[in-house]
Amino acid sequence: MSDKASRPPRETVDAIYRTESRRVLATLIRLLGDFDAAEEALHEAFTAAMEQWPRDGVPANPLAWLVSTGRFKAIDGMRRRARYDASLNELAKHIENTSSDPLEQKDEHIEDDRLRLIFTCCHPALTPEAQIALTLREVCGLTTEEIARAFLTKPATIAQRIVRAKAKIRDARIPYEVPLPSELPGRLDTVLHVVYLVFNEGYSASFGSSLTRADLSGEAIRLGRLLVQLLAEPEVMGLLAMMLLHESRRTARTSESGDLVLLEQQNRSLWNRDHIGEGVRLIERALASRRFGPYTLQAAIAAVHAEAPDTAETDWAQIVALYDLLFRADPSPIVELNRAVAIAMRDGPTKGLELVDKLLARGALANYHLAHAVRADLCRRLGKKADARASYERALVLTTQEPERRFLEKRLKELVDGTVS
Repeated sequence: MSDKASRPPRETVDAIYRTESRRVLATLIRLLGDFDAAEEALHEAFTAAMEQWPRDGVPANPLAWLVSTGRFKAIDGMRRRARYDASLNELAKHIENTSSDPLEQKDEHIEDDRLRLIFTCCHPALTPEAQIALTLREVCGLTTEEIARAFLTKPATIAQRIVRAKAKIRDARIPYEVPLPSELPGRLDTVLHVVYLVFNEGYSASFGSSLTRADLSGEAIRLGRLLVQLLAEPEVMGLLAMMLLHESRRTARTSESGDLVLLEQQNRSLWNRDHIGEGVRLIERALASRRFGPYTLQAAIAAVHAEAPDTAETDWAQIVALYDLLFRADPSPIVELNRAVAIAMRDGPTKGLELVDKLLARGALANYHLAHAVRADLCRRLGKKADARASYERALVLTTQEPERRFLEKRLKELVDGTVS
């Protein structure tokens, strides 16, 4: 609280909105029972905070104040509109009588509703596409434009999915709750996939001026820890381990100026050893169950990197073997691309380039910028400058992230100048 108290009130409002607004929204959804009403209440609560906190000071418990204010304004709005729809007055009474004011509760009694929210957003009555879009929007606060980029589709399509999903939840009266233990396993796969997508957007932002979004990867890890507490299944532990191991490299992945630093050039002393230790312990538990799957295998690959002192001493043979297992468990072009990179490190760039060219010829990765960046690097290592230049240029056209764009432009310039190693 001391850090918040030392900031000007408007900066505090902005900071809380960036880091905690989805938590406030999740609780408002529980209290009001409606996504749209909760989003309106959230907006009104932060508007009130922007007006009142500079005048009256930041409250002792800002989150409880925001939830309480949003709840009050929602009830007040329903009563004002009750002259046109009498049912709204009854709804306002019901909300007021069945939910206590958060300001009257102690912090430890204010429930964390984000886990409820993510299971609601991932309800099997919704299509998989709607589950993912709704969770990324409501749980994590991504804009429709950001989600559309992640899905390689149009913002209007994402917006339509979200509207339909909310309508389905409302009309089917889908409960806002964590499923019963007997129902959890069947509901878990989609939840894990959504958390995985959230982490990926945080670990490597799909576009923008920053390579990473710590708020999103941090939220995904927090959700992963909640899921482990709720259901310590091997793949839940595997997903959390994978996220922790990748997140351990965050500080080393960019330079002080925000430029991309490749794995082989990273200062490994900057890697977070606490994250690595926690991740490795989770992998050991997951592997011991012998019921693990793709997330645990990805975590195992990340652990091999984490335990190697440098790129040269990395056990690439083990990584290739793990990718072989991963491809059998989760066959996808992205897994094949990563396997090709590992094979190039084990057997040399010629073999890697052969595999990447076959992948690109199939067309599945034709518009994936990293596939062309990998090809460019392999051609560069083989002295095929014309091919390398063409692939770098293609990757540049496809990338939407500024640090990656700067890196590719630098590589191209070095290639033209003849200074690249």
